[in-house]
Amino acid sequence: MIMAKTRTQFVCQQCGAVFPKWTGKCEQCGEWNSLVEQTATSEGSSAVARSAKTGRPLTPQTMRTISTKESITRFGTGIADLDSVLGGGVLPGGVVLLAGQPGIGKSTLLLQIASHISATLPVLYASGEESAGQVKLRATRLGAESGDDLHFIASTSADDIAATIRTGAYRLVIIDSVQTLSLAEITSAPGTVSQITNSANVIIRAAKESGAAVILVGHVTKEGSIAGPKVLEHLVDVVLQFEGDRYGGFKVVRAIKNRYGSTSEAAIFEMTETGLTVVKNPSAALLAERQNADGSVVLATLEGNRPILVEIQALVNSTSFGYPKRTASGFDLNRLNLLIAVLERRTKLNLSDKDIYINVVGGLKLADPAADLAVAMAIASAAAGRRLDDELVVFGEVGLGGEIRSASLSDKRIAEAKKLGFTHAIAPVPSKKNSFINGVQDLRHALVDYLK
Repeated sequence: MIMAKTRTQFVCQQCGAVFPKWTGKCEQCGEWNSLVEQTATSEGSSAVARSAKTGRPLTPQTMRTISTKESITRFGTGIADLDSVLGGGVLPGGVVLLAGQPGIGKSTLLLQIASHISATLPVLYASGEESAGQVKLRATRLGAESGDDLHFIASTSADDIAATIRTGAYRLVIIDSVQTLSLAEITSAPGTVSQITNSANVIIRAAKESGAAVILVGHVTKEGSIAGPKVLEHLVDVVLQFEGDRYGGFKVVRAIKNRYGSTSEAAIFEMTETGLTVVKNPSAALLAERQNADGSVVLATLEGNRPILVEIQALVNSTSFGYPKRTASGFDLNRLNLLIAVLERRTKLNLSDKDIYINVVGGLKLADPAADLAVAMAIASAAAGRRLDDELVVFGEVGLGGEIRSASLSDKRIAEAKKLGFTHAIAPVPSKKNSFINGVQDLRHALVDYLK
């Protein structure tokens, strides 16, 4: 008896496109080496045919008739800054996706949250990556092993975890991680597009039915984006990004999507022996070891809506090669190259034969356009061997013409600088007269007037 050959297909792990044979590059999204072989099924076409004949008409409501009397009370995580990022706490029935690089502290943070909430509400911690003994060791280190309402299961079955959520026995369920889940009906391996998408859908439906809040841990790729299909981010209610240096420095949790709150808040942590703790005064900690030398500039920046003072360091050295090297830690390299071009074109600095290195102290990653002026002045300071006065902070966006453009929330930046003893700011010319701000209109005047 000759057995029928199993048909296979190749599915892109980025966009979900299906191809009959393997190719190095996905023709749909352009990603390389993203096609994975899976068993082909004919369920899709038959399901579409059935759905065309089934279903029932739905009764819609108008916006006026929809009731808003039901009040949903959020429950706190025990970390006030994280509650602000979430929009006021964890929302019952909401699904949160927390993503970050390996070793940054995702599991530590979630176990701390689970320990706090389990003091008043039943919590389930489901791990597909670690055994019960491994989680117990972490819980002992964090002091989270004493509660009777913090339950643990080790499972990778999305069916079983969803069934447990639907029992309604738990108000919060933490799943570590979504990339390890799989459904029995799907033959592909965990972590593939079909498994992640369908497992997440099953978990989300169970959360909405039972009213339990769910926090999913997500992996990231080497580029820093969330692993798996982009549809995963669309399915959940909140997407949190955990950023920072896994070996030290500050770690930042910010919302990149939030259906129930703002995406402009950020929580800043540091890792200690007893877990992650909130940094109360990050500006003072970041500037504690600063030495005012050439190439050092204090930037008044923002993490969400929170003002922070951070040191920008620049090192400029004659290159030993034909092509100068430009390196940035915590700052976008393309933006650095643009600023170097503006400096060369709009000022008298010659940087074409210089290696340039930029470092943002504390492991922070800057996305603030107002960091431009501080980076440019740090480069000029290092190149010329001159430095800024001790009491000056800097912020402002630099245009291609060398002009200095306005920065958002200037009042908050100035208030933070005053709190730490700074007396003046090099910044865009304010609309209203301000004795604290030394307004500059272009990059050339900023360098001539303030580099001593």
